[in-house]
Amino acid sequence: MSALTKAKGFKKSKAGTYLSMGTTAFGAISVAKQVKKARLEHDTLQLVDAIVSAAAIATGIALLYRELKRLGDDDVLLG
Repeated sequence: MSALTKAKGFKKSKAGTYLSMGTTAFGAISVAKQVKKARLEHDTLQLVDAIVSAAAIATGIALLYRELKRLGDDDVLLG
């Protein structure tokens, strides 16, 4: 298997999935800042937007976790 083929399969590997989870979770920092700003300004609409964004992040993490469970032992990069 060539290096290019392995690189293309990285997204479907455990390492790629962990990386995706990390970058998705990194978005939680901006959501936390948005919540703090909304509370300081008493802006209900901005607070609702932050809550919806947090729900999207949580859903994304859950989907990636499910993908990790599906990968199991057939990791593209290992095999």
